[in-house]
Amino acid sequence: MAELLLELFSEEIPARMQTKAADDLARLVTAELKEAGLEFGAVKTGSTPRRLALMVDGLPVSQPDKSEERRGPRVGAPEKALEGFLRSTGLTVEQLEQRETPKGAFYYAVIETRGGQTSEVLATILPRVMSNLPWPKPMRWGAYKTRWVRPIHNILCLFDGAVVDMGWEHLRANNHTFGHRFMAPEAIEVQDYASYRDRLRSAYVVLDDAERQEIIHRDASRLAREEGYHLIEDAALLAEVAGLVEWPESLIGKIDEQFMDVPQEALISAMRSHQKYFSLADENGKMVPRFITVANLRAEDGGKKITAGNERVLSARLSDAKFFWEQDKKTPLEERVPALEKVVFHARLGTVRQKVDRIVRLCGEIAPFVPGADAAECERAALLSKADLVTEMVGEFADLQGLMGRYYAENDGEKPAVAKAIQEHYSPLGPSDACPTDPVSVVVALADKIDTLVGFFAMDEKPTGSKDPYALRRAALGVIRLVLENGLRLPLNRIFAAADDLQIIDEKLDANDLLAFFADRLKVHLREQNVRHDYVSAVFALGSQSDLVRLMAQVRALSEFLETDDGANLLVAYRRAANILRIEEKKDGVSYDQQADEALLQEEDEKSLFARIEEVSGLVSAALGKDEFEVAATAAATLRKPVDAFFDRVTVNAEDPATRGNRLRLLSGIRNSLDQLADFSKIEG
Repeated sequence: MAELLLELFSEEIPARMQTKAADDLARLVTAELKEAGLEFGAVKTGSTPRRLALMVDGLPVSQPDKSEERRGPRVGAPEKALEGFLRSTGLTVEQLEQRETPKGAFYYAVIETRGGQTSEVLATILPRVMSNLPWPKPMRWGAYKTRWVRPIHNILCLFDGAVVDMGWEHLRANNHTFGHRFMAPEAIEVQDYASYRDRLRSAYVVLDDAERQEIIHRDASRLAREEGYHLIEDAALLAEVAGLVEWPESLIGKIDEQFMDVPQEALISAMRSHQKYFSLADENGKMVPRFITVANLRAEDGGKKITAGNERVLSARLSDAKFFWEQDKKTPLEERVPALEKVVFHARLGTVRQKVDRIVRLCGEIAPFVPGADAAECERAALLSKADLVTEMVGEFADLQGLMGRYYAENDGEKPAVAKAIQEHYSPLGPSDACPTDPVSVVVALADKIDTLVGFFAMDEKPTGSKDPYALRRAALGVIRLVLENGLRLPLNRIFAAADDLQIIDEKLDANDLLAFFADRLKVHLREQNVRHDYVSAVFALGSQSDLVRLMAQVRALSEFLETDDGANLLVAYRRAANILRIEEKKDGVSYDQQADEALLQEEDEKSLFARIEEVSGLVSAALGKDEFEVAATAAATLRKPVDAFFDRVTVNAEDPATRGNRLRLLSGIRNSLDQLADFSKIEG
C-alpha cells in the first residue's frame, strides 16, 4: 500500500474559504478514487493562506484486475449479429464460450481487463479535480483558461515516494514546496507526508488549521492572564484569524483611554471587523483598554514594533467610532425617524418608515395578549426601533443595529423598557440566541417579524428548497419561540389578518398557507425535544388552531395518550374503522358520517358502544372547551373496551342493509369522537 501527497501552493486564499476548499479537495479526490476502483485508508487535509494539502494513505499501486462476462446472441443467430457482438467485445469467435441455458445455447464473452497503474490514474483524475474545485469567486490569470480562486504557483504531488507525472495549465508536478513567505521562503524537498508536515513546521508553517486556532487561543489567553484579564471568546474571529497566518504569534497592545467612553460593543466591533483584533475583559465582563493582535511572523524585537504600529492604526480606527458616537448623540432618535423614508425595505412593501408605521399599529393588536405590556410603551419602542439605521455608527458597523439604538435611546432619556425593546426586537436571531422576555420587547419583536412574514407571504415570496433570501424561516421560528417561551395565548390568525390589513400591496394573505408554514417550522423546532412531527400535523389538521400554546398542550396530551396501551389500541381500532368506512363508502357511493340510529341496534355490544360514544363525545367536547386536554384524552381512553368488544363480536357488514348501514354509522361515531382530539389519520406508524 502507498501514500498520495498533494499540495496546491498559491497566492493567498481568503480565510473563510480555506477549510471548506480542503474538504472539497478530499471529497472530490476520494470520489474519483472510488470510481476508479481504488480502495484507500486514512485521509488527512491541511490548509493555510497559501496552500491546500491532501494525504490519502493505503492506496494500492495498481487498480485491481477486472473480469466482465457478457451474453451475446443465440448460437446459430444471423452472422451480422455475431459480428456486432465481436466488435463490441474486441474478441474473436474462437475466444467466445458456448453455454446451454433454459432458453437455448448462447455465446458468452469473458473479458479480462488488467488494472492500470495508480500513478497513471492519479495523473488523469487530479488535474480534473483541481479544475472542478467549487470556489465562490474563481478567477483567471495570464493567458490560462482554467479558473481558480487565486493564481497557483506550484503543485507538489507524490505517490509512493515518486513524483506523479501530471500537469495543470503551465505547471508540472514536483516534489518540493515552500516555507513561510518571509522567514523561510526557500524551496523544501519532501519524500512523504511525514517529512512534508515536519519540514514545513521547521520552515515556520503550521499546516493544520485547528492547531493554529489552538495556538492563537492559548497564547492570547496567556497574555490576557498575565495582565489580570481574560479573552472575550469569539469563535468566528478565531477561525478567521487562523486563516490569515501560517505561523501565529500573539501580541498584546494598549487602547488609548480616551476611547473607553464609547460603548464597548462599538469598540469590539471596530476592532473585530476592521483590524481582526481580540478584545479583553476584566472579571466583571467589562472591556479593558487592551487588545490582542496576531502577527504572521516572529519578530526579532519580540513584536514591539508590530504592536506599536497596530496601536497607531487602531487609534485612527477608534477615532472614527468615537466621532460617530459623539455626533450621533446630538440628534435624538425620534428626529431620525422621518429619514427612514429614504431607506427601502422592499420595492413592493415600501420603505422602512412605512414598515415602522405598520409595526406601531400591530403592537396595539398584540399588546393585549402579552401580560404586563404597556401598549403606549410598545408603540413608542416600535416607532424608534429602526431609527439607528440612519446613524453614522450603524452605517459603519451594521452588526450594531438595535444595540446602538438602545444606547441612543438611553441617552435621549427614553424609558428603560423602550430602550431595551429597541435592542431586543431583532431577537431571537436563531435557535441558540436568547429569547426576549421583557413584555415590551416581546410585543415589538413579534410585530416586526409578523409584519415581515405576512408581507412576503401575501406576495407569494415564500422560501423554496434551501433558498430563503428574506430569512422567513428564521422569522417564523422567532415568533414560535417568543410565543412558546413566554407562554402567550396569541391567536395568530387574528394577528395575521390585522397585519395583512396594514400592508400597502393589493394581494391578500392566505392565512392557512402561512399557518402551514408555521406548522413546518414548529416541527423542526420540536424535533430536538423528541416530539413527533406527525402529532403536530394531527393537531394542526383540526383547523382554526392558531394558538400555539394551546396547540402544544394538545400535542403533549396526544403524545402521552398514545403512549398508553389504551391509546395505542384505540389508534389501531380507529384505523380499522376508518379503513372499513373508506372501502364501504366508495363501494356504496354514499357517506355514513351520520349518527347511528339507536332503534336499529340489535346486539348488546353495539348498544354498549353506542352509549359510550354518546357519553365520550360529550365529555371530550366539554374538556376541550376548557383546554383540559388530559381530561379529554382520559375520557377517550374509555372507548377502548366497548370498541374491542364490538370488533370481536359484531359483524359490521350484516346481511340486512339497514343494520349494515347503521353499524357503519357507528364506526363513523368512533372516528368522529377521536378526531376531536386530533386528526388520527395523520398519525404515522
